[in-house]
Amino acid sequence: MMRAALALARRSLGRTWPNPAVGCVIVRDGRVIARGRTQDGGRPHAEADAIANAREALKGATVYVTLEPCAHHGKTPPCADALIAAGVGRVVSALEDPDPRVKGQGHARLAAAGIKVEIGEGAAAAAEINAGFLLRVTEGRPLFHLKIASSLDGRIATASGESRWITGEAARADGHRLRSLHDAILVGSGTVAADDPELTCRLPGLGAYSPDRIVLDSAAGMSADSKLAATAQATPVRLFHTGAQASRVALLREKGIDVIEVPASGEGRVDVAAVAQALGGLGYSSVLIEGGGRIAAAFLKAGLVDRISSYRAGIVLGEDSRSAVGPLALDRLDFAPRFRLVSSRTVGTDTLETWYRRT
Repeated sequence: MMRAALALARRSLGRTWPNPAVGCVIVRDGRVIARGRTQDGGRPHAEADAIANAREALKGATVYVTLEPCAHHGKTPPCADALIAAGVGRVVSALEDPDPRVKGQGHARLAAAGIKVEIGEGAAAAAEINAGFLLRVTEGRPLFHLKIASSLDGRIATASGESRWITGEAARADGHRLRSLHDAILVGSGTVAADDPELTCRLPGLGAYSPDRIVLDSAAGMSADSKLAATAQATPVRLFHTGAQASRVALLREKGIDVIEVPASGEGRVDVAAVAQALGGLGYSSVLIEGGGRIAAAFLKAGLVDRISSYRAGIVLGEDSRSAVGPLALDRLDFAPRFRLVSSRTVGTDTLETWYRRT
């Protein structure tokens, strides 16, 4: 039953921020009598959704939920109170919620009402699903997932800049699936200038789940006629700069772009650590990085890349082509960012490897 709740939680990934993606299954006598998951925009919560979907009274039922029921009044009443009012007899919760507004209080409230509480079943899977939410609550920043589409020798474009298309159609479609699982997608000003991308999810049925678009652009030089600017009213765009001219800021804001100033790094570019904290403060839990080699290097040097999805094509471009990762200025292997391979699979004619940061 917890596996079923976890599957429901996964269906909500990329759709619930700033709330976590949670699944809930309610059972009596071995029969599932209700299911629910956190709905788009984060409300209703999974428990409330399951209660609303119940086919019969819940008195004495067992609730399987992937995260501790909330205990605070926000935009919705506490889920712990809703479960108590429904008369359930047992709650099996995968994880305690680290949010200080909850953190054990939901479980305590249920226990005080005479409901049996069990914690820990499916904990590892639940933590995996909500890794971004947990990171944001504990460290104040979202999870950053770097996507790379490269040749066998780690190149993303020829010396002239040609990059369409290194990987095949199936890999590109899978990349759009990956976009739909994240709260936002991040690129640098170079990618916007070179490709004029929309950065939306263009898979059938997933267009409405395109992530917000984040651009790092020190001088706020992005064209007001770009596709991102033209679609900012429909799908939000946030641009981070380091003190651009007021006229540039005003022009982009007229297009509906949220323009945010952050400190500059030692190299005079946008400080990615400051961006990470700002995005966490805005409620983002997961961000997919699709920028070029310079952006990838900046986040890697800052120790901010948590996962990598590497789509590799059976093509070799050579030393004079453009690298997937810019200079890291490493003089010792000990200083290199390290990752562990989690999975590898064939996607069309290409290979997708998923890597997690070693901890």
